[in-house]
Amino acid sequence: MTLPAGLVVMSREGCHLCEDMLRELAQLEMAGSIPAVTVVDVDSDPQLASRFGLKVPVLLLDGSAICHYTLNSKELLRLMAPSPAIIPR
Repeated sequence: MTLPAGLVVMSREGCHLCEDMLRELAQLEMAGSIPAVTVVDVDSDPQLASRFGLKVPVLLLDGSAICHYTLNSKELLRLMAPSPAIIPR
């Protein structure tokens, strides 16, 4: 399965850590600090279950893991901040 670009949470049904992370991400999204988050159920695909099954929830940005189990909002916001412009001398 090809994962979508942007912020993706690998989750599963009945996972309280997943619910906690999704709740925190929803607050950041409502505040306009981050773009919309896509939720993918790891149990929907055997490859995803094999790759992420023991680590859920996992937050990915363009396919790269940012954090798992709990949200590292400081790191997420750092990664989502616009890069400073480089001004030539």
